[in-house]
Amino acid sequence: MCRESAAYIFLQNPPGLPAIAVCWFVGCLCGSKLVIDWHNYGYSIMGLVHGPNHRLVLLAKWYEKLCGRLSHLNLCVTNAMREDLAENWGIKAVTVYDKPASFFKETPLDLQHQLFMKLGRTYSAFRASSEPSDPATERSAFTERDAGSGMVTRLHGRPALLVSSTSWTEDEDFSILLAALEKFEQLILDGESLPSLVCVITGKGPLKEYYSRLIGQKRFQHIQVCTPWLEAEDYPLLLGSADLGVCLHKSSSGLDLPMKVVDMFGCCLPVCAVTFQCLHELVKHEENGLVFKDSEELAAQLQMLFSKFPDPAGKLNQFRKNLQESKQLRWDESWKQTVLPLLMDMTPWSKD
Repeated sequence: MCRESAAYIFLQNPPGLPAIAVCWFVGCLCGSKLVIDWHNYGYSIMGLVHGPNHRLVLLAKWYEKLCGRLSHLNLCVTNAMREDLAENWGIKAVTVYDKPASFFKETPLDLQHQLFMKLGRTYSAFRASSEPSDPATERSAFTERDAGSGMVTRLHGRPALLVSSTSWTEDEDFSILLAALEKFEQLILDGESLPSLVCVITGKGPLKEYYSRLIGQKRFQHIQVCTPWLEAEDYPLLLGSADLGVCLHKSSSGLDLPMKVVDMFGCCLPVCAVTFQCLHELVKHEENGLVFKDSEELAAQLQMLFSKFPDPAGKLNQFRKNLQESKQLRWDESWKQTVLPLLMDMTPWSKD
């Protein structure tokens, strides 16, 4: 079983039940050190379904707290979680913030056009609202490729592209976004100078059918909502093509950060995110995005950000410039700078 044992066994938690004890046991057999990467607490996710005082949830919390101390090194994704692990679990951890992979980046305009044309074959929201005068010209809802030169340009009067991604679970309340979109639609009907919106919500999950029914009941005139399941290579291209990201993730523990925002920032995509305890460690209000509490605040932010869209001098473009200038570390760079030295410093079976 352990002819060539690994020096380390890395386990991301959650899921850690029963994986923590299993990995520790295998490590004992093979002489491998256990490293736990704490992204959240599994028991807190269970609590969303069963309630925080359910016996299974309390048992899972006891298990995580007990078995989490068996590791040789602990990593976590926020300073708030590091402090909680130390104070309430007796576990010393090192904060290693999630970073985007290198393929999360701004999408060149030519690739944007190719993506929009591809998605337009399946989703009407990406199709042009009118046909070009030259039948050889390619046109999407957002872009146009000149038949002669092959040059791609953005359409004048194009809709704004708003993107959100989700696993459609209880820790994300999409009724907030739908209510904000209704308010945005009413502003347009009342004569406000605002663009039409294409709102793309990607992902799969248990509540998708429920929210799809709610979306289907809306009678938007200036907003199109589609919920595609994208190919893996198309997701970063979409983020790199969008005008604004929206995040409705509320951490079950209040101590982890939404990876979707990390990926959006990797694409220099500004974000509006619903607030929770440690979100400030990632989203800097009025710097790389905005933080909201409810649909009223989100609607007001959408109105402000898309006023006079597309406005090179507007706040939305300023947030994007701030992200471009921030020179964010990528995942592999962060690993080499933060995690690799920790592994090199570990002595065999050291608990320090």
